[in-house]
Amino acid sequence: MLLRDDEPVTAEETGSGSARRRRRDAETGAESRRDPASESAASGGSEPPAADHALDEQAAPGRTRGFRHWRRQRPFVGGLLVALGGIEMFFSGQLDIGHLHVQLGIEGLQATIIPIALLLLGILAIAMPAHHVFYGILALAVAIYSLVGVNLGGFIVGMLLAGTGAVLVVAWMGPRDPALADGAEEAAS
Repeated sequence: MLLRDDEPVTAEETGSGSARRRRRDAETGAESRRDPASESAASGGSEPPAADHALDEQAAPGRTRGFRHWRRQRPFVGGLLVALGGIEMFFSGQLDIGHLHVQLGIEGLQATIIPIALLLLGILAIAMPAHHVFYGILALAVAIYSLVGVNLGGFIVGMLLAGTGAVLVVAWMGPRDPALADGAEEAAS
């Protein structure tokens, strides 16, 4: 039994229940989430077995589409760059380049705390996008301070990665309107 506008409508009353269902599923993109066995049973088993394989092939892009949708709802690239900058700074503080190893006293503690803070700020910007401006500003301040506190900011590379990522996190405009995003994805297909 199908529900349409809060009125129960059966397939027998309309005569075209499965065609209407397929058309509605195609519009909403729910066809890739449907179980192939229930689809062939609903259509009376008239579809050839090759159609089941086509539905299985469509299921894999659905997972990718789900990750793409999740990624677009948050400052993913900026948070990733902030986290990568923190990781690079952490390992640059632990490395010896030739005979150069700068890590003395309390500054050695900074060489551990600042990269961990950047890593956490990058992860938090991705996990909690509602606070992206706060996390981005903190990450930018910590990235600039790392120039003094962590071996020239992870030999400049880590500071540039974290600073660029922090600017992207702050500049993120928020999730798009779902109706506009669905229209753009359908136009791209």
